[in-house]
Amino acid sequence: MDNQEFIKALNNIVEEKKIDKNIILEAMKLALTSAYKKNFNSLTNVRVDIDSDTGEIKVYSCRTVVKKVTDENLEISAKKAKEIDSTKKVGDIILEEVTPKDFGRVAASTAKQVVMQKIREAERESIAEEFKGKEEEMVTGIVSREDVNNYYIDLGRAHGILPKDEIIPGEKIEMGSNLKVYITKLDVTSKGLLILLSRKHYGFIKRLLEHEIPELQEGIVLLYSIAREPGERSKVAVYSENMKVDPVGACIGNRGDRVNRIMKELNGERIDIIKYDKDPSIFIANALSPAKKLKVVIMDEAKREALVISDTENLSLAIGKKGQNVRLAARLTHYRLDVKNKKEASEMGIVFKEE
Repeated sequence: MDNQEFIKALNNIVEEKKIDKNIILEAMKLALTSAYKKNFNSLTNVRVDIDSDTGEIKVYSCRTVVKKVTDENLEISAKKAKEIDSTKKVGDIILEEVTPKDFGRVAASTAKQVVMQKIREAERESIAEEFKGKEEEMVTGIVSREDVNNYYIDLGRAHGILPKDEIIPGEKIEMGSNLKVYITKLDVTSKGLLILLSRKHYGFIKRLLEHEIPELQEGIVLLYSIAREPGERSKVAVYSENMKVDPVGACIGNRGDRVNRIMKELNGERIDIIKYDKDPSIFIANALSPAKKLKVVIMDEAKREALVISDTENLSLAIGKKGQNVRLAARLTHYRLDVKNKKEASEMGIVFKEE
């Protein structure tokens, strides 16, 4: 590669990859300095200059002007310096060109290595910048491949890792399909950008809700909390500061169309939309839906403990299969819930009265 070909190639890379030309030139100067010292094994104090217009490369020895020379590689006498440049005095630096005849071959090889390295670095930085701020966000990618433990999702300029234990239980992931995923972690490593993904994370439901429900995006409906058992059931607490807005109805949609679309994306996972209330007793009763006619007694507000009293008809609904309903309600409300029937409550001195 001659000088003009080098500059032309460099300009093309600068234009295509959007890398600062000076960054590549400075990196090349450092690399060529090392290459000179390694390949020509003479001077250690050298400087490489590259003409950014012509591509011409020159190597100079750098020696300090001194009264008495102790190291000829690093120093030059004032007398000899005057012969080269009459303006030089003690303490100045004398530059002498020492460019080897076959240095172009070394330069071409070095240029290729430096440019490729800078391209990789620039692309890593560019990709990291593109995904910056997308942690805890939902994105859509293409399922490109899998191994024993992971699926790899093509997100455009980068691939994300979706561990197989982070997919929704029971769902089947097909190669080449579009897939919505939640970014749980972004980390810049020496190998590039690490993007960890999930479909089990409760944040995935949060982003799906925001995507499907305009009122949530606009702040008309607000999300209080989410409790999730992936693949089975989730509870979502919402509210609105506008008395005219029905937050639960807005999330469910006309004939359940909004929540049904979300459940379809979640492989049929059931979602209970719950109305949040500042009164913890009302909120807890709402959270235990579909059970009704419940009496909630806050036993210890500081410890966030509550007693829930139910009639026989609603007791099993309040607890749920294998305790799932009360478990999710406890996580949703951040209260420790103890569900009792009327007889057990009366033994504690609490009377159940249906309202």
